[in-house]
Order: sequence, then structure tokens, then C-alpha cells
Amino acid sequence: MFSPEGPTLRELTRQALSSVEQGYDLLAGKFDATPFRTPDRLLAAVADALEPLGPFDSGLDVCCGTGAGLPVLRSVCAGRIAGVDFSAGMIAEARAAHPTATLVRADALALPFGPVFDLAVSFGAFGHFLPAQQRALFAQVHASLRPGGTFAFPLPAPPRVGSAPYWTLWGFDAVMRLRNALWRPPFVMYYRTFRLADVRERLRSAGFRVELRPIRSLGTREDGSPQCRLVVARKSLAA
Repeated sequence: MFSPEGPTLRELTRQALSSVEQGYDLLAGKFDATPFRTPDRLLAAVADALEPLGPFDSGLDVCCGTGAGLPVLRSVCAGRIAGVDFSAGMIAEARAAHPTATLVRADALALPFGPVFDLAVSFGAFGHFLPAQQRALFAQVHASLRPGGTFAFPLPAPPRVGSAPYWTLWGFDAVMRLRNALWRPPFVMYYRTFRLADVRERLRSAGFRVELRPIRSLGTREDGSPQCRLVVARKSLAA
């Protein structure tokens, strides 16, 4: 599962017993060698799905980590691209990999921008936000977009109930809840707290118009539904 360049079991254990911020600081240098990095296949598929939604000028990657999603913005945005993350270690890695991007260390729940972006994206970060925080997160993104701006992110279909992936995610979340009940500081990372119906309602309450677009290149499930959708949330032109 991990490449030889990835973190050791001892390093992963130390990360898991840290806060979210400190944990990612510790993992930053080896993060891209873990399975937690967003796969290139997904990033390329999202870039293709975003292309017909443009044109876009400036773009923001929310919770950019080491910057894996920044090439997506570069491929669809004609102007400035930026990333924000609260881990100093992850931002340092992103700066080294993407020296021309504007990279800012900040909390996504308090984004330090005015309405200056045409497009915002995010990859693999929503499990770090408890359901009660999602409205605030979406409101911050909304405030950082120009009128008519777009917030887009991939949302994979949930695994079939009773399948091996279903029980894997259920077990991970159960272990994480137990860890957080017994150990401080907490490490917030849950896979089953970002459900489509809730997400759509919270985006709408933040002022977005929401549509779903299948990412066809990622395939379909047995019932013909897409394996992954692109959630497209648009800010009103009058905002």
C-alpha cells in the first residue's frame, strides 16, 4: 500500500496521535508516497470535466496539501492560481513543487481572501471537517468567489452496503471515533460524514446553486449510476 519512500509504521502512529495540523506537518515530506494523495487519474478526470464549465481566470485550491490539485487549476485557469492549507509542512512541500502559485497558510474556516476567485476546487479534504463545520466552510468559499464563480469537487459514490469497502470505511471511522474519545488532541478524519444529500443542502444554504455532473471517464456502477460525480456549486451573478 505504501511505497518504500513512504512513512514507516512508527511515523504513521506518531501522526495519528497528533493533532490534524501537527500530524500533517510530520507527514508532509512523505505524503505524496502514501495512498492518501489524490490519484492522478481522478485529478485528470476532474480537469476534463471542468474544461467545458469555463472559461476561468483565477483559481483556488482549498486545503491544497502538497499541491496535487494545483495542476488542475493551471489547466483550466488563465490567470493566478492559489492554494490554502493550515499545515506549514504541507504548504512548504507545495511551494517547492509549484513555485509560481500563490500559497497561503490559513484555516479554511477563516479564508483570508475577498471575492477574487472565479473557480475553487478541493480534493480529499472534507473528512477533516465535522458536519457542523461544513456550512461555515462552504460560506467561506462562497465569500472568496467572484459573482458567478464556481466551487467544484469530485464526490465518489458510496460503497455498496455490506461490501468490503463499506466495512473498511465504517471500521476506520469507528476506530477514529474511539481514538478521539480516548486521546487528546483529536485527529478529525472521517470518511462517512460527507453525504450527498447533506452536502447539497449545506451548499444551498451558503448561497450556491448546485448541480451534479457525472464524471463518465471514471466509469459506472452495476446499476448504471456514475462511480464519481462532480459537484458544481455556482455563486449567483447578483451576489
